[in-house]
Amino acid sequence: MMSSCNSGDDSYVEEPSSPVNFELNEVPYDSLSKYGFFNGQLKDLEPAVGVLPYDLNSSLFSDYAHKKRFVWMPNDVKATYDNDYSPLNFPTGAVLIKNFYYENIQPSNTTKILETRLMYKKDDGWHFAKYVWNEEQTEATFTNAGSFVNLTWIEGNQTKTTNYRIPSQAECFTCHNKFGTPLPIGPKPQNLNRNYSYTEGARNQLSKWISEGYLDANIPQSIASTVAWNDESQPLEMRVRSYLDINCGHCHSEESYCEYRPMRFAFHENSDDTNKGICVDPETQIAPYTKIIVPHNSDLSLLHFRISTTEEQYRMPLLGRTIKHDEGVRLIEEWINSLTNECN
Repeated sequence: MMSSCNSGDDSYVEEPSSPVNFELNEVPYDSLSKYGFFNGQLKDLEPAVGVLPYDLNSSLFSDYAHKKRFVWMPNDVKATYDNDYSPLNFPTGAVLIKNFYYENIQPSNTTKILETRLMYKKDDGWHFAKYVWNEEQTEATFTNAGSFVNLTWIEGNQTKTTNYRIPSQAECFTCHNKFGTPLPIGPKPQNLNRNYSYTEGARNQLSKWISEGYLDANIPQSIASTVAWNDESQPLEMRVRSYLDINCGHCHSEESYCEYRPMRFAFHENSDDTNKGICVDPETQIAPYTKIIVPHNSDLSLLHFRISTTEEQYRMPLLGRTIKHDEGVRLIEEWINSLTNECN
């Protein structure tokens, strides 16, 4: 319990302590409720004191699943800034909480949470814990195994169906991996530098983290940031670079799963045409796709085929999606067909 005194009188205001139960030598617990991350009914995902919601400028596509993200840290520790494009340097004991859910599930138009993924920092680095929700939406149970959930839901005004993949722990490591070590993907300054609507009003997330004691104040005034890929007020090039970064950059980079491919899709690298694959020969030849990106011709661009197909041996990303992201594919199509480069 922390208290603060007002100068000039003997009154003080007590700030409630966090009810979160997180003992590093005991986690992962067998059920999500044991952590105390949320108040009231678990399915409401109402954050407890000290559990801070956050969001990203652009979110990874996961078969149209919606996501609610939270962060929690122990007292008297905070994350630090390394650069715009790397995950914040989180302290031991920090927990990232990511919930995957769908709305308008048919036939009853219900909301259903499928899984909650935790990444938590121990002295030896990051660890994973995955919790699968029961049908009653009263509890989520720890498991390392992967599974599938067949869903039909309404997205916008369209009915969609997927066999949603809840990944195994090994599959989590495939993407969350740098130098053979697990790392978060989303919480980078470039992705967090945006306003969030907190209960007390809208505020820049990085400023909020600083005021909450979750982030050291020694961050630059200007951060080269991604944008929302679906924000049509932003330049097309920036939207595409942001989409490629969050969906592809974590694998198509040095010391990562797809480092042998010629593309470098991370935001701080993909302003370069070659890194984006423009006029670049593909590592794997698949007819009739002659280049990774053929300017002004999405039909001959391997990148367009990879993100459009649902065939498991060809689709990109390799994990995390089983259906086509219609809106994302249209974005890439528009960009490719707007290019005026000439390939040799």
